[in-house]
Amino acid sequence: MSSHGPAPVEFSVDLSAHEMLRRAHVLDALGPDWDPGAALRGEEEAYELLYSGLDADQQRVYDELVSAGVLPPRGGGHAAS
Repeated sequence: MSSHGPAPVEFSVDLSAHEMLRRAHVLDALGPDWDPGAALRGEEEAYELLYSGLDADQQRVYDELVSAGVLPPRGGGHAAS
């Protein structure tokens, strides 16, 4: 034994089975009628609605956030009208 304490021991845990079980539970909770395409389209519609009808100052801030990479570009980098 060295003066620096015991040597480190390798420790690993395989969570593969747990991850598969977790995914199965998520899909079960979503149910058989869940449509990922519809969910994505709904998110896109909500995003467009959120950034629609901006006044000039809000549009400027939105454009700055898109340019800085804080928000993803939509509709050529401009909010929906």
